[in-house]
Parts: sequence; structure tokens; C-alpha cells
Amino acid sequence: MKSPSTSLPQNQKEQYTRARDNPMFDGMRKRGASWMNSAPLTDLQGKATRQDILRSSSDIGDRQPRKILMDISENVTNGPKDSPSDIILEPFGRSSSGRWSKIDKTSLPSSIQSDLSIDFEDKIQLSSSSKGNEVSEEGYTIPSFTMPAIERLYSVNKRSNLSRIPLPPSAASFYNGYSPKMEIVELCESINRLNLYLKARRDDVNAGVPGKFLHAVMGQDVCDVGSVASTILYAFYLNETLKNEQFCTVPVINMKRQDLNSHAELKWLLVSCNIDQSSLTFVDEIDLSYYDLFGSLKLVLLNDNKLPAKQEALKEGLVEIFHCKKADPIYPWVDKVIVAEDCSCCTVIAEKFAMASPEILIGRGFSRLLLSGILLDTGNLTNPNCTSKDKYMATLLINGAGRFGCNGLYQILRYKMYDVSDLKVGEILRKDFKKWTRIGKPESIGSRVMVSHVGMSSIGISVDQLLSHEGTSLQEIINFQQLEKLRLVMIVSGYYDSQKNFKREILVSAESPELMKNLLHFFNLNASQLPLKVLNQPGLRDEMRAFEIDKVTSRKTIERLLEEFGGASKR
Repeated sequence: MKSPSTSLPQNQKEQYTRARDNPMFDGMRKRGASWMNSAPLTDLQGKATRQDILRSSSDIGDRQPRKILMDISENVTNGPKDSPSDIILEPFGRSSSGRWSKIDKTSLPSSIQSDLSIDFEDKIQLSSSSKGNEVSEEGYTIPSFTMPAIERLYSVNKRSNLSRIPLPPSAASFYNGYSPKMEIVELCESINRLNLYLKARRDDVNAGVPGKFLHAVMGQDVCDVGSVASTILYAFYLNETLKNEQFCTVPVINMKRQDLNSHAELKWLLVSCNIDQSSLTFVDEIDLSYYDLFGSLKLVLLNDNKLPAKQEALKEGLVEIFHCKKADPIYPWVDKVIVAEDCSCCTVIAEKFAMASPEILIGRGFSRLLLSGILLDTGNLTNPNCTSKDKYMATLLINGAGRFGCNGLYQILRYKMYDVSDLKVGEILRKDFKKWTRIGKPESIGSRVMVSHVGMSSIGISVDQLLSHEGTSLQEIINFQQLEKLRLVMIVSGYYDSQKNFKREILVSAESPELMKNLLHFFNLNASQLPLKVLNQPGLRDEMRAFEIDKVTSRKTIERLLEEFGGASKR
């Protein structure tokens, strides 16, 4: 039968009308199942021309399913009984449920059945003989498909209790479903690689890094999510790209391991990303000065242009400053200096992985670690300093948000930052703690130099909540002061009351009543900068006082006044 389109002049083009159905994607229908005779499967698209398709005018624009008759061979009805013309294939593709459609394998020739294996756990593997395409007695060709099987492993974990966190609605949560007790987590191959790297480097550190330079990657001493994530992943990036056998590249978390308990957001993130915490190296677990003394320290500083004061003595070992804030660094001998681009440090690291090894960003745990740093650094992509690159990388890493979505992940991290319900008083005080050291002049010749310490701790709850947090809260504050050897500790509280008004309170503990009198006198001299109103808290000793600040005062102002009172240098 001749197609109506053949009567058109050759120089006149047939009007193209796009329809929803395509025979190459709809599969081979039952009516047209006999067209495969004498036609290689690999040539389907080339032989299915417009002259071979019969379609009524009512089919054009019709949104209902249509049956398409493919007339490729004139001998279509003359094939043998068991020829491929008798094969009936249902449409093969993904259904709305996300699984692969089934194929009636009983209607396939045995040669094809043996070469076709279907894994119904969202994976398919098509294989053929090692000789390539097979040619049967009837003359048709069976193509050779070689697709690697993808193995995905899952674990069933106990779901963390997030019922107290007001999570926003998320489409990801809807499609992932919800179980109040258990959740299925895909084991991330890139996280497995990261954990193997961390374990190997931890073993090297325990052995003393024999025969190699210690290539330590370290951030600032204010260890937030962004700092910890960038330290771990930039060290891993250097290890994967440098391939230097003389370097032992180790991420050093610039905080004590015990302080990790006071950072609930960090602990939750590391657990949810399946990071092996025992393989991490904290600053109190490695003596960097030892390696610096023998000239085997190669230090990489992250996210700043100046080392913290307590690590300033290691400056001679600096070899790289990454994502610093100033183009003119303080250490001119450092050759490799990468200036910040006004975006998050995790954004720059994610970009480096995307350029060098993009497949590693597929894993949910790996991408969640980077995405969390970006979201917290940019205030959920809403801060004025958030750049288009931050937004682009957050979109690229959106798989890391999982069922929570980006907004939900950000809400969880923010809630965990200020949630102190599971912490002890000492952990609350250590969560955001700064310390200053004052070196006084000796009272006489030959006497010892006087060294004293002053500390400030910032909390997100009221003074009354802190004192009622435990039955022994007052004694815990004193124990913390003695443990840190502080002459004076100031606890600065900032919170919102029930009327959503911001409140600022301070609780001061001195080592003696005389020192408290000197501090009160200093406050009176600076009443214009720090107007105080006494808070009546029963049970306070003479060395303790609680105040409410009458006007909104930043922590920087309080910190500056405390430095002025102590005449100290911050540690």
C-alpha cells in the first residue's frame, strides 16, 4: 500500500506535526509485531521512515493512545512460525511507579531469553555473547548490549527523633515516605572512599607519619559546620589530586574531641552522612609543634589569612592559604595563596570536585556534607553575601538534602545549633567559648610572672534557664571556671522571650569578691556602653552577679570591654 505522502511533489515538504507518541519509545505494539523480519534491530530508526507509517488524520493532535502500523517488509506475513515476526514485546520503559516494565519472556526465542536478565530492584543489565552480534539462521541480527550493572547497597537505620523540629513541607519527604522508627539509607560509595581515606590517615598519625611530610589541613578555631566540612573534604581533594608519595595529607579539626559533644549540629551531620568519627583527627590528638620542630610539617590554612593565636608558632610550616579574605597575606613566603571569591568555602571545594571528579558528588552523604556548609554559611541562600555560585552549587548538591529538602535540612541544623536540652551545663558553656590570657609584671625581682585567664561563653538561653537546667548548675559553672583556670568568666545570654523580643543578659563569676567589686566599678564607668539592671537570682554567691542589659548590645561590644578590663590577649 502506498502512503498518501508519496503523491506530493518532491520539492514540496510535508508539514510536520509533533505528536506525543513515538514508535521508538512506545515499544512494538501487538498489531505491528511482525515487522521485525529481515530488519536488524540496530537499523530500526533508519528504516522507520515517514513512508512506512500509516496514520489517519484523526490521529494528529489526538492525546489518546494510538496504534501505529509499521510496514517495513513486504514479506512480513511469510515468515516461519518461530521467526521474530511472531515476537510480541510490550512497551519497555519506566512506569509511573519508577520500576521497569515487565517483558513477556515466554514469547521470546531461547537465544534472546538466555541473553536477557532483568533485575527488578530498579536496575537492568543487558548482556550478550563475547562474539558481538549474533546472526540467526533466519538472517536477523541480535544486537550486543553491554551496560554495566550498578550495585546499590542500603541499610536500615533507626530514625533520629526530629519531631520537635518544625520542618517545612517537602516534596522529597512526600515521595520518600515516612516511618516513625526506621528509615532506609543508601550506602554512599563516595563516603566509603572518604572513610577509608580517613582511617588510613589516622593510622599514619598513630604511627608517627614515618618517612613522610605531615601535610596538615586546618581551619580556624571557631569550628562550625562549614569549617569542619571544608577541612575534611579539602584534605580529601588534595589527597586525590596531588598523588604525592612524600605527603601524608591529614585533615586536622581545630577543636578538642570532647568539645564535639557540645555541637549537636555537627554530631547529627556526621552521623547522618555516615562519617566514621573515630577516624577523624582533632587538634588535641596530634602534636603539630613536634613535626614543625623537625621540619616535616607542611601546613594548609583554610578560610582565613592568619593563623589562630595558639597556632601562630607554626607559621614557618605554612605552604598554602586557601580561601583567604585578603589578597595581601601576612605570610609573604607562602607561594600558593587562593583568595576568597565572596562565596562559601564549601562552594569552592564542591566546584573543584565537580571539575576533577563529578561522579563523587552523586553520593547523598558526600553531597550533604558540602550542602550543609553552604546553607549555613549563606543563611539558607538568603544572606546578602550569597552569590549565584552558591545557589548553583546548592542546586547541584540537592540530593544531599534527601527527604528533608534544602529548607528542612537548614532548619534541622539551625535547631540543633541552639538545642541544649541534651547537654550538660559544662557542654553548654563550652559550645561558644573564648579565652584571653593576661601576663602581668612580676611584683619583685626574681618573682614569678603572673599569668591570668579571662573567659567569655555565649549561650542561646536565658540565665534563669541555665541555672535551672540542672540541680547542680551553680556548682557546674564553678567547676568549669576552675577547669579552665579562669579568674573571671562572663556568660553572655541572647534569646527571644515569649513576646518575640530579643533579650540580652549576663552572668559573671569571679574568683574572689574583691575582683567582683573591681568589675562592678569598671561597669559603672562604662554605663553608657553597657547599661545594666540587676537580675534577682536566689542562691548566687558573693562572687556571682546576674544582670540584664537595658539596650541591644552586640557580643563584640561586650567582648571588647572584657578585653579592656583584663588587658588580655585572646587565645
